Amino acid sequence: MSFNFTLNATNRTDEGKGASRRLRRLEKKIPAVIYGGSLPAQSISIELRELVKAIENEAFYSHVLTLIIDGQPQQAVIKAMQRHPAKNTPLHADFLRVNANQKLTMKVPLHFTHQDACVGVKSEGGTISIIATEVEIACLPANLPEFLEVNLLDVHVGTSLHLSDIKLPQGVEIPSLALGHDYDQPIANVNKA
Repeated sequence: MSFNFTLNATNRTDEGKGASRRLRRLEKKIPAVIYGGSLPAQSISIELRELVKAIENEAFYSHVLTLIIDGQPQQAVIKAMQRHPAKNTPLHADFLRVNANQKLTMKVPLHFTHQDACVGVKSEGGTISIIATEVEIACLPANLPEFLEVNLLDVHVGTSLHLSDIKLPQGVEIPSLALGHDYDQPIANVNKA
């Protein structure tokens, strides 16, 4: 499923802790920053309700977004989000500008399929243990996947799946695998119950 995320933002000149608090409390906006590319870092603000609606979708975190800053569209990805410790509402967001010809390094979620039909669970009485829920990948913005799928159908008891077992779409790579066998971390296993 393809999503198109667009957020409206305005340039922000009033900076600092007090200004950020006023922005959140009085204007119901979130302070943010966009950086990267050939342009300097820019302080912006985003409507709280727009951002909250967008972050409800898991795909928001692994998509190229369009930020319309004072009428000028810019392509970016979310790099960090600070949240309120009790309310879990966004307090601040960091966006990275993207260049269509430059590789991105992003974390994308892992979706484990066929957990209920897994051979190790259904026939051998084992239990599935998920070790990683996301993985860091590198690719061009056009190849950025929403998520990576891991099929557990043929996994037997005593078997571990590693990063190298993930079937990657074309143009996508896992940078840690280039560092050697020691970096091929486990992502899931089926243990005897």
